[in-house]
Amino acid sequence: MSNMQNISQDLAHIDTPAAIVSLPRMQRNIARMQQQADALGVRFRPHVKTSKCADVVAAQLAAGAAGITVSTLKEADQFFAHGVTDILYAVGMAPHRLAHALDLCQRGCALQILTDSVEGARAIAEYGRARGHAFEVLIEIDTDGHRSGIKPGEDLLLEVGRMLHEGGMRLAGVLTHAGSSYELHTPEALAALAEQERAGCVQAAERLRAAGLPCPIVSVGSTPTALEAASLEGVTELRAGVYVFFDLVMRNVGVCRTEDIALSVLTTVIGHQADKGWAIVDAGWMAMSRDRGTGRQQRDYGYGQVCTVDGAPIEGYLLSAANQEHGILSREGAADTDIVARFPVGTRLRILPNHACATGAQFPAYQALAADGTVQTWERFHGW
Repeated sequence: MSNMQNISQDLAHIDTPAAIVSLPRMQRNIARMQQQADALGVRFRPHVKTSKCADVVAAQLAAGAAGITVSTLKEADQFFAHGVTDILYAVGMAPHRLAHALDLCQRGCALQILTDSVEGARAIAEYGRARGHAFEVLIEIDTDGHRSGIKPGEDLLLEVGRMLHEGGMRLAGVLTHAGSSYELHTPEALAALAEQERAGCVQAAERLRAAGLPCPIVSVGSTPTALEAASLEGVTELRAGVYVFFDLVMRNVGVCRTEDIALSVLTTVIGHQADKGWAIVDAGWMAMSRDRGTGRQQRDYGYGQVCTVDGAPIEGYLLSAANQEHGILSREGAADTDIVARFPVGTRLRILPNHACATGAQFPAYQALAADGTVQTWERFHGW
């Protein structure tokens, strides 16, 4: 029996919709990013908000990752319970979460936290000092105007650094994320942004050091800039997240191929609107998420690329619209007058997502599909 037949038979026993992870693709993606970090001479700290899954993270750590990045303290709790102790919480620290962060530290977690304001730094320092704890803190740097952070040349950088250092905290370094890389789609533009990201973060580190402040860590990264960076001189740490699964947004950015996308949603055809050329499937936006990230890119995939149950893209067919539990599958351009015969009721298909992080978050577990067609259930974490 061929592997394709094995895959079809094993997936036939899974209820739909379901989140499927192709293990061969995931392992290739993990190896590719780790090799890039190794070649650039920096440690790699994956952002695990994409998977929120201990089994996925175990594979990343086994490949050479050093520590993890999380987006919630619940993730930190869960991964610490699974034995991961080196954790960076890469979201600005809200004062009401300091008690939670302190509890993690007191239980043995080497937790790093983040701020980009004098107010935030003061709250961290006052809370830590009152409880006899020196938090390890990074300052967030804005290198592309995309989101939060302090610009490398701002006076505010030194104010925040002094507030933390003089307040008895451990000023661990600087961190940046070039999120605007998701808006690009050429290697040249991505390489230029990767250099801008590197240079800006290194500049911030050098300014802190010149002012007599410690700055051992210089942490940069997004999946696109990580993969297109030519040099990370002055950087100590690289971060990336969605690379582990990739998705259609990353396909449009140009840092992966369709056949690299490891996450898909298994779905079943449940009906038709033959006069409109529609097949109706049981994967709506509750399965795919509302994310329409490709709608702002050069190639719009609707709510996802339609594939066979074995994962081969069916060219021209997309999940063109979605209601809560219903997805509308149609052909681009002219309506398919043979849609009923092409996709009979009961047909199983897989849909590649626009945004792997958002689609994964719709499910309590992944169905991890091995090359031989065997399937394991991998639990994932939910919520905050």
